[in-house]
Amino acid sequence: MDLTSAFQQLGIALGLGLLVGLQREHAESRIAGLRTFPLVTIFGTLSAMLAGTLGGWTVGAGFISLAALIVIGNVVRMKVESASPGLTTEITMLLMYGVGAYLVSGYKEVAIAIGGGAAVLLQFKGQLHGIAGRLGDDDLKAIMQFALISLVILPVLPDRTYGPYDVLNPRQVWWMVVLIVGISLGGYIIYKFFGQSAGVVLGGILGGMISSTATTVSYARRASAAPDSSRLAAVVIMIASAIVFIRLLVEIAFVAPGFLYRAAPPILVMLVLLAVLSAVMWFRSRDEQNEMPAQDNPSELKSALVFGLLYAIILLAVAAAKDLFGSKGLYVVAAISGLTDVDAITLSTAQLVNTDRLDAGDGWRIILLASLSNLAFKGATIAALGHRRLLLKVAPLYGLALALGLLLLILWPRAGG
Repeated sequence: MDLTSAFQQLGIALGLGLLVGLQREHAESRIAGLRTFPLVTIFGTLSAMLAGTLGGWTVGAGFISLAALIVIGNVVRMKVESASPGLTTEITMLLMYGVGAYLVSGYKEVAIAIGGGAAVLLQFKGQLHGIAGRLGDDDLKAIMQFALISLVILPVLPDRTYGPYDVLNPRQVWWMVVLIVGISLGGYIIYKFFGQSAGVVLGGILGGMISSTATTVSYARRASAAPDSSRLAAVVIMIASAIVFIRLLVEIAFVAPGFLYRAAPPILVMLVLLAVLSAVMWFRSRDEQNEMPAQDNPSELKSALVFGLLYAIILLAVAAAKDLFGSKGLYVVAAISGLTDVDAITLSTAQLVNTDRLDAGDGWRIILLASLSNLAFKGATIAALGHRRLLLKVAPLYGLALALGLLLLILWPRAGG
């Protein structure tokens, strides 16, 4: 190791130690503070440096020595004070020793991220405890169910293809479930913190994240029971419908990043139109108060299994339609599947484009057609469940969006489009 690198590593260790030590000093930690943490971190760096000549035992010996000093310090303090010691500062000391040692043998960017992240985590103790306190049993159940879906089920699924057309990969199918449930759960958790007092804009955004179709049904029923709320309901429905196109872009970017540059322009055109229409409606009703309807847990295992099954069926149907009927068959599948769920057809289409089983020009058209089918279905839902006032407000806007979407399907050039 050259002299410059050595001083750089020691300087980073000193800075990270000072950062964490400053936070601990501010928190009035009695076992370690502004001076101790820089020394601990530098100690870790020096131990790792010595390992290059003396052997790796120096890092282990330093860790054990630090742990022993922490134990002795706590024993002495407990004899003087009656309060039982916490473990946060002690664990942080061991962590920062490890960060100092990692600076020598690993990536300094990772060490900086860990040290800085530790300081931030310590600083936001009150906020984190507040978040945990506001989560109810149902919210924790939702988070644990998502952990089951993503951390328990996903890793054990086989990563190989089965069935006809060689497109059904259990792990890839479940990855799509994790993605959709994760997006919906994020919106659900945010909703739980803002509750039914969320404003119109946030209500529409969260509704689009959780489920735009469910949001449309909820607000249509509300407008039916209280016709005076039709304008507000229309704003929320329009915002949720616009958020759908952001979801589509996120899903495509996750599954097939190379496909995004072809699919993004027409989808962005639809997003801009719906966003502008939503903004105009919101400006006219911005003084009205909104109370979001109750939202269901989006990470229920049953719902995840249903979506996984739906995604697999659509993936297989798209592959079969292309093989048997060509591009025309794909558009029929998109129009039907998009009625109730546009996520599954989007993910399956992106997956086929990503594996070169489908042309990108057909791919974005299939996704756009499915989104238009979904808009039409939500319009029909409003007509069936909502009040006439709501339908009169939303129908012209949906009609404009459908017309623009059809023009994009017909007129948008395939080359470079």
